[in-house]
Amino acid sequence: MIVQQIQYENFRNHNFITFQPEGGVNLVYGSNGSGKTTLLEGIHYCALTKGFNNATDSECLAFDSDFFKLESTFLTKLENPVTVKVTYSKGRDKQIIVNNGDVKPFSRHIGTVPCITFSPSEIVIVNGAPADRRRFLDNAISQTNRRYLDDLLTYRRVLQQRNILLIQLHEKKNIDNDILSIWNEHLSRLSASIVHARIQFLTLFSHIFFEMYSQLSTKESPFIIYRSSIGIIDSRISSSDLYSLFLRKCEESKSAEIFRSQTLIGPHRDDLLFLLNGKEVKKYASQGQLRTFLISIKLAQHRYVDQMLGEKPLCLLDDIFSELDSSRIDDIFSILETCGQSIITSTEKRGNGKISSISLKILQLKKGSKIVKN
Repeated sequence: MIVQQIQYENFRNHNFITFQPEGGVNLVYGSNGSGKTTLLEGIHYCALTKGFNNATDSECLAFDSDFFKLESTFLTKLENPVTVKVTYSKGRDKQIIVNNGDVKPFSRHIGTVPCITFSPSEIVIVNGAPADRRRFLDNAISQTNRRYLDDLLTYRRVLQQRNILLIQLHEKKNIDNDILSIWNEHLSRLSASIVHARIQFLTLFSHIFFEMYSQLSTKESPFIIYRSSIGIIDSRISSSDLYSLFLRKCEESKSAEIFRSQTLIGPHRDDLLFLLNGKEVKKYASQGQLRTFLISIKLAQHRYVDQMLGEKPLCLLDDIFSELDSSRIDDIFSILETCGQSIITSTEKRGNGKISSISLKILQLKKGSKIVKN
């Protein structure tokens, strides 16, 4: 998958600009505030229907503008064009049109344009809260597994309704306790499907990740553990066994859940534990190790999506160079050369060492929405 062209109108600090990256590795450099990250965010919008870091649509409006518009053309591995148009106006819903057809709900578009991102703020995947790691899991699996995304969206609705019921039971309203059993069944079935998909994903993903990490560092041994709200789970467990386990745990935690008025069991409470040489990464790793760990996760995600879909996802890498030595940067570029189209942003032009030996396209973004080829 490559992006052939994308036009930005009133999108953040770009009033109007056309971006036409080439295949392979593209380096876009420019001063702070020139709009480098905005270029990537527009592509991210067209691929995944939203901006970086869960930015709201209104936050992406250019100053003093009432609307923004993104028009893009992508090309698949088989050279089939995919056109995506995103429009947003104040007081109106966002609209996404793919190949001239209106897309609703937006979740239907996920996976059409596979896309992997790296931005400094995503370091929270490694050292942030459990919700940040769950968000990574959900994004990674949803791009390759439609059922997972559907189950996840349904699960969130069931979870919300079940929590409302728990509040009512806590307040001792006249509610039939049998109703909770019905919601337990719904929740358990969805929980089993979601957790089973996550475990299957991690079984394959972990092998790819270990291999990727070894290409960037030979000094440390990484490991990933899935922490479930129902305890340690064997990777060979079936979905039906998980369902029975979740159902039993729901019954066991019934009193505690009513007392606290919230659901204590389920994939919404799960986490990933990242280790280096047996020590927890978020507690003991240096900034360089944290960034290398995250980059390895992202590169492994790229290879995973490629294996599952047979389509290399777009690679959008924002400010990837900070806190990395030149040798590690060279290794990253060597890997990216095999990843299809990559678009990288930097505050400075780079082209030394191994970088100069690969097919690197260098573009400069100047303030005033102007892109210059070097």
